[in-house]
Amino acid sequence: MSSHHLDARGQKCPLPVIALARLAADLPAGSRIEVLADDPAARADIPAWCRLKGHTVSQTDVGEHTAYLVVVGQAPRKSTGGA
Repeated sequence: MSSHHLDARGQKCPLPVIALARLAADLPAGSRIEVLADDPAARADIPAWCRLKGHTVSQTDVGEHTAYLVVVGQAPRKSTGGA
């Protein structure tokens, strides 16, 4: 599995989530992304976005920022609009 790093320290939400979404969109399931963020709003926004998109996330406080480990999940299937 591939590992990636996203340093979003100094960015205010929603920018860390937008950067994470762009990076995760191109990665296969099982890829790992380490995200560093220091905006307090990211503590709620990153885990919420991960739940919404089917990714798993764990977080650890590291001094003045939080480190998140995101494991990319399977992309949700799009509805075909069947009756």
